[in-house]
Amino acid sequence: MSTTTDHRQALVIGASRGLGLVLADELARRDWRVIATTRRKGGELQANAGASRGRLSVESLEMTSPEQLAALHERLAGRRLDLLFVNAAIDRGNLPIGEVSTDMFTEVMITNALSPLRVLEALHDLVAPGGTVAVMSSEQGNVSQNTEDGYELYKASKAALNQLMRSYATRNATDGHTKLLIDPGHNRTRLGGPDAPLTPKETIPPIVDILESQAGTQGLRFLNHHGQPVPW
Repeated sequence: MSTTTDHRQALVIGASRGLGLVLADELARRDWRVIATTRRKGGELQANAGASRGRLSVESLEMTSPEQLAALHERLAGRRLDLLFVNAAIDRGNLPIGEVSTDMFTEVMITNALSPLRVLEALHDLVAPGGTVAVMSSEQGNVSQNTEDGYELYKASKAALNQLMRSYATRNATDGHTKLLIDPGHNRTRLGGPDAPLTPKETIPPIVDILESQAGTQGLRFLNHHGQPVPW
């Protein structure tokens, strides 16, 4: 990772709201140069970019579209990223798997598991030697400790994400990139609901501390927002 703070470059995928929005803002506050993506421009992200004095810029991206990913790669050609962070997930309710339609299963798996890895595959060549690729995951993807009922499809999608990231890390073991899965905890976002015990403004600064401190490490780590390993 670059040693000069002014030149650190980050790309945050999925930053229109919630954790991604706060992540992009926190990185910019620490003098990173941040490119943040959203499906639709406007709103708080665009306002933050306007007030950032050039530290934050916005790109349009529908993450599930390979064509839009390719177009983003073309627009960013020549950039060298110190951090590529993928933040995206959906939840379609607390249904037992027998009540999940094929269309719902496909939608959640494409968004939560397939698309984040497509992003890494499409954009990882923009990441500088010694840079970091990271994906927002969840302890809900933990297979060994899945002992409570509920949210079966969401849990399965995060377990699939973790497995795909493990495969990606194995296949790219010699690329020199730090690879991280981050569990942010249960936050009060649209996904986490209004009764969650944490807020993004509480959890994101420690997560950025982790991203900065882990830079240059080898192998894949699955860490929570305290920097502690999460069981697989």
